[in-house]
Amino acid sequence: MIVDTHVHVWEIDPPKYPVGPTAPSWTSEPDEPGTADELIEDMDANGVNKTVLVQTSWSTWDNGYIADSVARFPDRFVGHGLIDPQGIAGNAEQVRYWMADRGLVGFRFHPFYYPDEKILVAEENRPMWEELASRNAVIQFHMRAEDADQIGEIARRYPNMTLLIDHMGYPNVDEDLAPFAPLLSLAQHPNICVKISDVKGRSKEAFPFRDVHPFVRALLDAFSADRALWGTGYPGHHRTKHNWLSLADELRLVQEGFDFLTDTQRERMLGGTAADVWALDAG
Repeated sequence: MIVDTHVHVWEIDPPKYPVGPTAPSWTSEPDEPGTADELIEDMDANGVNKTVLVQTSWSTWDNGYIADSVARFPDRFVGHGLIDPQGIAGNAEQVRYWMADRGLVGFRFHPFYYPDEKILVAEENRPMWEELASRNAVIQFHMRAEDADQIGEIARRYPNMTLLIDHMGYPNVDEDLAPFAPLLSLAQHPNICVKISDVKGRSKEAFPFRDVHPFVRALLDAFSADRALWGTGYPGHHRTKHNWLSLADELRLVQEGFDFLTDTQRERMLGGTAADVWALDAG
């Protein structure tokens, strides 16, 4: 089974599916839809069985399109939304609504959008985390190494909740591994996994982006392939439009470009770990 653990889909159909920023520093908006139907075509053409849908930062805090897409294709999609960490008065109730009423199984947080505060571990957000933990939510973090202290604190508070690091934590190929050490240290928490994704975006070289390989190997050494996942970015033509690889080339990167992987490691990254995280079956 092949599972893509990170694809953004969106529709432009306000007021049903509004667009707009979800962070103080976010200004980008889409110029065309990137739909679930496009993604299904992309998956079918490339042998991808299931995909984890992740709400985009340009689709507001309303996760309706993600929830509706999961409801339309329950055998193909898993849904992760966004919850406003600054919406303290109601974010615990938002967790309950999107999980209990709308079928989402997890959420994404962006700690590096809030560089001047430890937003995730603010005491006022504890009710939100208690609600997430009580529902066994899977939580992913759009983060860099300097955010590792917050993720480590959450991992310690809620050791039974699965946490995911998005996009390898954005390593910098112009630096050695020393500044990356705080992120690698998160491997001490057995409930944290890492997505090996956005490799092209980190690289200054052509495929297979060998300048990023030392970071991939360091992550695999720290977390092991049993806690590593494969993910991509956008559906269909939006991949290359936004300077990502095509889905075929994203697969080829893991299957051929990472020539240091064993077959067992590839199987874990491409689906085995995801099957464990989200309790997926091949049906």
